[in-house]
Order: sequence, then C-alpha cells, then structure tokens
Amino acid sequence: MRSSPERSLRRVMVPAAALLALGLGLLLPDNSRLWDSLNRALPAPADPRVVVVGIDDASLRDYGPLSGWPRDLYAQALRTLDEAGVQTVGLDVRLSALARTPELAGVFARPNVVLSSPPGEVPRRLSGQRTATGVSALNADSGGVVRRFQTAYPDPDGTLRPSFARQLAQSAGQNVPLDTTPRLLRQVRQDPSRLGVVPFRDVVNGNVRFGDLQGRVVLIGLTASSLPGTTRRGPSGEETPGVVLQARAVSTLLGAPLLSLPLWLTALLCVAVAVLAVLLRGLWGFVIALGVLALSVPLWQLGVLFPGVTVSVAAILGSALVALERWWTLRNIGTRDPLTGFGNRLGFTRAVEHRWPGRGGRPIGLLLVDLSGFRQVNETYGRAAGDEVLRDLAGRLQAHKRRGDLVFRWGPDEFAVLLDNVGPAGIQTISEGTQRSLADLGYRDLRLRASVGAASTGPEIHTPSELIEAASRSRYRMKYQREQEA
Repeated sequence: MRSSPERSLRRVMVPAAALLALGLGLLLPDNSRLWDSLNRALPAPADPRVVVVGIDDASLRDYGPLSGWPRDLYAQALRTLDEAGVQTVGLDVRLSALARTPELAGVFARPNVVLSSPPGEVPRRLSGQRTATGVSALNADSGGVVRRFQTAYPDPDGTLRPSFARQLAQSAGQNVPLDTTPRLLRQVRQDPSRLGVVPFRDVVNGNVRFGDLQGRVVLIGLTASSLPGTTRRGPSGEETPGVVLQARAVSTLLGAPLLSLPLWLTALLCVAVAVLAVLLRGLWGFVIALGVLALSVPLWQLGVLFPGVTVSVAAILGSALVALERWWTLRNIGTRDPLTGFGNRLGFTRAVEHRWPGRGGRPIGLLLVDLSGFRQVNETYGRAAGDEVLRDLAGRLQAHKRRGDLVFRWGPDEFAVLLDNVGPAGIQTISEGTQRSLADLGYRDLRLRASVGAASTGPEIHTPSELIEAASRSRYRMKYQREQEA
C-alpha cells in the first residue's frame, strides 16, 4: 500500500530535523553575543570583597611621576593595609618601574602580596622577593572591548603563566586552575552605597575606614586620566581603568562560577525543539524559539550559560522544514493523486513530454491498466472499500515496476505505467508479468479483473497521443479476448 506524498514527506521531516539540529548543536554551542548582551543588561552586584585603590591624578600631583616614588610611599600604604586587616594586596603597576629601586624587595616580600607583569615578559624578581606574580592581561576583541579573560597565558616557549587575577583569587583562598580557555568578564552593577575607588594618597595618609578594607582583596593600580593607556573599554563599551577591569576579573573568579551546558545536552535540546516544532507544525516553532530565548534570562541570573540562540534557531529550523514540506505539497498537488501518491493524468502528460525527445535512444513503453468490477465494490461495500482496492492495485504496480519506470493514476479505476528504455521486443514480457501480478485481485467475495494494454515507441508512433491510442487498443483487445474465453 502506497501512502500519499504528504505523509511520506512528513516521515522524512522528523529525522531530517533531528539530524540538522544535531549538527547545529554540535557546531554552534557558543552563544557569546547572547551572553555578552545579558552581561550588559543584567550586571552582577558589586562584590564587597574586592576593593580598588587608585593611583589617581591627585596622587600623582602629590608624589610626582610613578617611577620616582620613594619606597616609603609603598611601605606606608602596605602598613595601612596591614593595619586594616586586608587579606590580599595586588599591585597592578609595571614591574619594570618598581625594579629600578631594589630596596623595594623588603617592602613586597610578603606572602599576601601579588605583583603584576606584562604579557610576554618574564617577571624580574627582586632580591629575596617571595611575592607571587601574575600576567596583567585581559582579552580584547577586534573592537578593543574587553569581554573575556583567562586564568593563564602561555609564554612564547609554551609555558603557562598564571594571570594576575588568578593569583589574587588563589591568594584569597579560591582554588582556580590554570586554564587558557577564555572566561566571561562579569559586568558589575554600580552600587552607590558602596565605597568606590579609594585614592592611593588616602591610604598612604591613613584617611580610610579600616572596616571598609578588613578581610578584603585590594588591588592597587593606575586610575589617573592624565596618563595615556590606563583605561580600556569594558563589556558595556565604557572607558574603564585597567585595574578596575582586573578587579572585576577577580570578583568573577571569587563568585559562583558560570556553568556551561555540556555539548551533548546542547545537541539534545536542539534535536528536541526541532522535532517538536515539526510535530506541532504551524507557527509553533517560532513560539518555541521565543520561549527558549526568554529562558536564557532566568538561567543567566542563576549562573547558567544557556545557548538560547542555538536552541531557538533549531526550533526555527523545524518550522522551516514544515514550511518546506507545505511548499513541496502545494507545488505537486496539481500533479499528484492524493489517494495513491502516484502522479495524476497531468503528471503523466508532463513526464511523457519530458521523455519524448529522447525516445530515439531510449524507447518509451506504456502500460494501461483497467480494473473491471471496481464499480460493484463501491456500490456493495462503499467508497472506503474501493479506496482500499485502489491502494492494493497501486502497491502491486509499484512493487512490480522497474527502476526508472513511473506509475500514474490514469482515471477512477485506471492506471498507467510509463516504461523507460523498452522497445517492442521487451514490452510484451513486461506486460505479461504485470498481468500475472494482478491475477488474484479481489475484495471479499467480489472478483476483480485487471486488463493490461501495452505499446512502445517505434517508427509508426509519432506523437504521445498515438502511443496512448496504441496502448488503449491493446488493452481493449485483451479485455475482448478474456470476455470471449469466459
């Protein structure tokens, strides 16, 4: 029994949607643009554990150029921080400037102090220094916006060096592995109730509340607007001092990690929504896509990096396949018989016109099949029984045809088989074989007879109409002979 082309196409749509969605989920699991948008729209609250001490314009006016600062300034600042009970101190100032004064070794020789070093430069240790160092690097995209950072950066020789932010988080008691995979730099929501950047000179002079610094991770770095190169564009695009961005990286490492879905789960979700969109049909795929994309927001707030764009595209892909199926159905509805799925008489005409010019090299054969007794089935058992008989006949013709042959429903109880590359010598054999395959047709107590007429192109056949007439005459002769024998 042959199903309609629409049903056959529906059976193909589900596995096609699953395969395409699987490939989409495996190839595009990263939704960086979505996560960047959520990061800007839904920033994290300010982390009270991290404090920035800024070397601002006022501090530079008081103490002069950074490279000429006396050691007492750093010593006094660290004494103030020690008295306040800070947990860790990070100095985000180029080591080359500090190394000009070797006596600073004693100032920074503390286990809770982390010094920064530029990317690609091996840090120069001061005599007796036990201080940890980290690469002061952040990842900028092609537009110069810092959206990512790493916990480790490779040297030219391949050696992994920990980042400045990682060393501070590690010193603060957070176990952070060395990893070159870029991590999202969390945008921070401004909190007016919290202390902003603490001026360096206030720390040196002791003009700070110790309660604001106790147990904190303190980063000291340049915030002066008068010095070029001290700012970089943050996730929201605003110019931000580099030390503030480093503080956000530390806060990101100290906070709850952002969880990414495993690749297999992303692929499974893509397959599920694509198949669901195909099964629900209509515009449900777009509804699913919007729902999935909206789901990214609460999951982001729970710390989950949900690939909402990829999954929603998979749902839209399912809807696109449904639209493709409908387009194909509408395109072929005028040339297809909805009951059997075969081409109708118009489809037969187009197929003959397409093959007719090549009949000289590949002769065209035609079988016309007529079913006697079909009207009695309809009158006795109803149209549903008649449809069952026609589907049975269609299934037998489909099973008996060769590769390249085409079957058409010619009339209410007639079928045509367009044969490929069959001359007069082979047409009779095919006709007899088809007749035998239809010999036991019947429905319940009613006996049905199929008459098969055959013809093929040759010197005496000049038009498709003549081929049809020749096959019709052959069929009428077959019916007359059987009536005479009866």
